[in-house]
Amino acid sequence: MSRLQHFGWFLARGFGPQGWGYPSWEWDYDWTRPDVYQEAARTLEQAGFDLVIIEDAPSLGSPETIDLRVRHAFGGPKHDPLLLAPYLFQATRHLGVVPTVNPAAVLPYTAARQFATLQHLSGHRLGLNVVTDTGSARHFSDAPQLGHDEAYDRAEEWLAGVRSLWRSWDEGALVADRGSDVYADGTRMRAVRHRGDHFAFDGPLNALPFEHGEPAIVSPGGSGRGLAFAGANSDVQLALAPLTEQSVRAYRSRIHEAAVGAGRRPDDIKILFAIQPVLTGSAEEADRIVAASADPDDTVLLQIARKQSSDLETDLTALDLDRPLDPSIFGGHVSRGSIQRLIGDRGEDAPLRAHLAALARAGRISDRSGFVGTAEEFADLIEELGDWGNDGVLLWGDFHPVTLHRTLDELVPVLRRRGILRREFADGGLQANLRSF
Repeated sequence: MSRLQHFGWFLARGFGPQGWGYPSWEWDYDWTRPDVYQEAARTLEQAGFDLVIIEDAPSLGSPETIDLRVRHAFGGPKHDPLLLAPYLFQATRHLGVVPTVNPAAVLPYTAARQFATLQHLSGHRLGLNVVTDTGSARHFSDAPQLGHDEAYDRAEEWLAGVRSLWRSWDEGALVADRGSDVYADGTRMRAVRHRGDHFAFDGPLNALPFEHGEPAIVSPGGSGRGLAFAGANSDVQLALAPLTEQSVRAYRSRIHEAAVGAGRRPDDIKILFAIQPVLTGSAEEADRIVAASADPDDTVLLQIARKQSSDLETDLTALDLDRPLDPSIFGGHVSRGSIQRLIGDRGEDAPLRAHLAALARAGRISDRSGFVGTAEEFADLIEELGDWGNDGVLLWGDFHPVTLHRTLDELVPVLRRRGILRREFADGGLQANLRSF
């Protein structure tokens, strides 16, 4: 039975060269200017999407892999997505904008003040994609790089500190009474004093409290520690998992258990599975694309290796394609989930060629072997996810008008006719839209 689901777009390249490597680059948008992002944001809002999440990595990675990351613009350059957000707010009225933030990169008081400012300026449409990337730590201090779980500990302390500052104005602190000539009551402000393992600061915050809720917290990650963080802290989880009923239900159950364990309700967090479909005009075209991907040549495999090398900050292009991939080549800062997505279920004895070829091969939506198909077939999949209790979907790719229209032009009418995609937004900003169903 069809029901409304939440939709978002994950801006996978971040605030970087939109369209690079594709024919759409020849549209001659300047990626350093706001125009292309504003046009794309208006398209998403017209389509009924709740939010756009802007990926970011503040580092070009390790010195050994910088060239790999910038040569094809996979890992850089990137500008700061927080500073892009106001331009997207200006171009839209309802769309939530979620820049990526790293607790290692900005102190809690500064973060709380900047985010509070944007929450007010945007009409309560700000979200924060909190990531725990540790590879960029060297840019912010000379402290030892944290391990995977310790980085989540720091993120939890950071977020708790930011929230304590947001909440340092008790009810009634803002008076704004012309008759008594009192704007604020200082006796109703909390003198926050935080001394933790990673941060030390005092409050209260000098920015105003929120009328329609705090910025929405978004988190990615598939590790046990990452899912626990999401269950305890997040309003939206960016989910990466196989889209089988068993996997989807198990993933959602782990998040919900973590939420309940933290004293929250399961429906306090919306779980959105990230999908990058290749939508075609006909089933026959989809079949041709899938058939062409079955036997990738070395040129295709090298292109995939370049992208994986950037994501994993490990040069796969220098390895022998026909030798097994040794997981020990990956540094401790590399996400275990990212490594597992490369290796899949093929095991450590499989040659690198097998892993890359598996990433190159496409499958049909119609038989659930992949994501190539028509808009109707993709809508069938989304509807099926809804039958399993799913909250919504994150589509992803460049934030370029060509990419968006290629994906959405036929899909939006199909989803609307089926009653899956919203036509109207709620009042009150991003949190209100997330809670509206």
